[in-house]
Amino acid sequence: MKLEMREQMRLEQRMKLAPRMIQSMEILQLPMLALEERIEQELNSNPVLETEGPSKPEEEPSSGELSQADIDTERLEDFGRIERLDEDYKDWMDRSETFRYRPRTDEPDLKLEAIKNTAAPPQSLHEHLSDQWRLVEADDQVKKAGTTIIDYINDRGYLTVRLEHLHNKDRADFTFDDLKKALKLIQSLEPAGVGAQNLKECLLIQIAQSSDNMSFETKLIAEHMNELIENRLPEIARKMNCRIEKINQAIERMSKFDTSPGLQISKDQNHPITADVIVERIEDSADFSVRLADSNLPSLRINDYYAKMTKESGLNAKTKKFLQNNIRSAKWIIDAIEQRKNTLLKVASAVVKFQREFFDNGQLYLKPLPMSKVADEIGVHLATVSRAVAGKYIQCSWGILPLRKFFSGGTEDAHGTELSWEAIRAKLQQIIDNEDKSKPLSDDQIRKKLAEAGIKNLARRTVAKYRKLLNIPSARFRKKY
Repeated sequence: MKLEMREQMRLEQRMKLAPRMIQSMEILQLPMLALEERIEQELNSNPVLETEGPSKPEEEPSSGELSQADIDTERLEDFGRIERLDEDYKDWMDRSETFRYRPRTDEPDLKLEAIKNTAAPPQSLHEHLSDQWRLVEADDQVKKAGTTIIDYINDRGYLTVRLEHLHNKDRADFTFDDLKKALKLIQSLEPAGVGAQNLKECLLIQIAQSSDNMSFETKLIAEHMNELIENRLPEIARKMNCRIEKINQAIERMSKFDTSPGLQISKDQNHPITADVIVERIEDSADFSVRLADSNLPSLRINDYYAKMTKESGLNAKTKKFLQNNIRSAKWIIDAIEQRKNTLLKVASAVVKFQREFFDNGQLYLKPLPMSKVADEIGVHLATVSRAVAGKYIQCSWGILPLRKFFSGGTEDAHGTELSWEAIRAKLQQIIDNEDKSKPLSDDQIRKKLAEAGIKNLARRTVAKYRKLLNIPSARFRKKY
């Protein structure tokens, strides 16, 4: 085998994305709230970009007011002072004495006002328990043991390790008995049920702290928790020598208890959802209007003075280049936002056109709609449609829904009508909602019901998969006695 190096010429084509195109794609993908934040960032970083204010009739400047010519002259002098700043700064520092800042009492402190108006960060469950634990009166060893236990309580409020694992025999900080005493005290803290090691203990703690007489519920949980989880109520009734109605009443009373008490404190932050598109039926008409929910977006423009300033012959080259770069960047962001509006409106209008039956009758009439069909309709690339619907929401009479929801595959029913997988899942949900809960339907029976409705050729495992996607338990757990 011979190895050698050779020079070779090769002609090939490569597609390189220009910065303007990359920015347009990024803007297109942004949902409404993110776009508002991006515009705010651009306004803060680009001095030539500004929002359009309400237009006012031109008035003659009164005495004491500056004319536009005077303002332009002052602006030009400001740029001159900025250019001379480096030279003047050293001379001024050499001549000046130690400078001490004295705040003016008549002017508000903007930073302080912003801090006062900022919401406090949410308190974690660990902080909430630690604050309560500091007020508990106990021996030092018990207090140390409790601090260790709190470190191992998860966000749901459960102790994630066994007490035996927290006891270190080589250290004399606390004993195993101190751990047990500390855990007992922690389980008396708020929220009720915190510090439990399992669901059974969590419910028993909350029952013990309840002011109602729940002795039957205590026995039910303590002795028959496994049967209760598996919904074997007749077996429990036989063992406890009681009627099933009494067990159902106990379950109803226990439904007020929280199986994840820690989440009352350490709740996950829910991100707000804002509609990007609004679809409304036109009054006295069968048609729909499609518009963008962009009323909160500011109208952007380039500052006229800075645009004229770049054409001044006596302008410093460094300043001129700075302004030209910022003007170019401002034009890009304005064009990208305008392109996003046009593309999103076209995509939404095409969705309303192809999913007309959904907007008229609801989710059962959702049809299969590939993105390529919408891309061909509006004359753009498939990737453009994918970016346009990413993270966007549409508001209509059926609620605020993800725009991507309208794009899915599907099948045909016995009558030749196209149904999306979303519509089939909605039909499955409808069948289960209308079933007799004393005799819930099995997956195979649901499949037969769907076949009777015209949705054939669905396997039982497909029905089971859709049921799990909808968070619907199996027939045994849906049974009501």
